[in-house]
Parts: sequence; C-alpha cells; structure tokens
Amino acid sequence: MSLLLLVVSALHILILILLFVATLDKSWWTLPGKESLNLWYDCTWNNDTKTWACSNVSENGWLKAVQALMVLSLILCCLSFILFMFQLYTMRRGGLFYATGLCQLCTSVAVFTGALIYAIHAEEILAKHPRGGSFGYCFALAWVAFPLALVSGIIYIHLRKRE
Repeated sequence: MSLLLLVVSALHILILILLFVATLDKSWWTLPGKESLNLWYDCTWNNDTKTWACSNVSENGWLKAVQALMVLSLILCCLSFILFMFQLYTMRRGGLFYATGLCQLCTSVAVFTGALIYAIHAEEILAKHPRGGSFGYCFALAWVAFPLALVSGIIYIHLRKRE
C-alpha cells in the first residue's frame, strides 16, 4: 500500500510540475528564429539593438480564457493534492478519495479546455505576429498533463484507504 501511495503522490507532483512549467514558461508558440511567445508576455528579439522587446499580450478574449483555465488547473491541482494529504491522515479506514479524484478530474478538464482553445484559436491569438511558427513545448506539456491528470483522478476515485 505504501508503494501505491508513493506512486500516486509522485504522479501528482509530476502533474503539478508540468502544469507550472506549461503555465509560466515562455514557449506556447515558437516563431521562426529563436523567438517564442507565452501566455503572459510577448517577447521578441530586436536584431538592431540586440535586446529582447517585451510587451503585454494582446487583449484577445480567447487568450484570456486560456490564461484563466491554466491558472484554474493549477489551483485545482494544488487543492486536490492538499485534499489528498488531508484525507490520507483524517479519513477512516476503507474510505474512498472521492473529493481528491473529483478535483483532479476537474484539473484535467480545465487543462484540456485551455489547450484546445489555444489550438483552435491560435491564428486569432497570434494575429499581430508574423506568419509561420509552431506550437512550443509548453503547449505540448499541457497536452501531456491532461491525460496524466485524468488517469490520476480516476485512480484517486478508485483508491481506498487501508491500514
């Protein structure tokens, strides 16, 4: 049982790390060259001055939705880990981790929705940038975090506390 708890906890921490990096790092979209864009700031390389020029992201409603959903997924994932630890030490023997599982399933839905909105509306979100480029590694990390959070939520729902 302790090995299972260790694996479930490690999976949850891995999901948290993936979500933090995906939300806060700077590579949701990679432009030709070495430029990349994130959810919070547009930083582009200025060849004339050899410096980075950063500005706030556009006021696009779709981007605001992606930002909100990724922050919500982080909050829900942290909440589910806290709930798991609380339930682990206070729940009576034989109890199920329903609250933790439900929070983790909501995390996976939030990540899925945010990444899907970004994928569908990338052209509108990136309208003021030059054409070309591709999705960056943060976008890929969000898609990796989605199935992991989904599996984690299902495991929590079926996990029963034992002595």
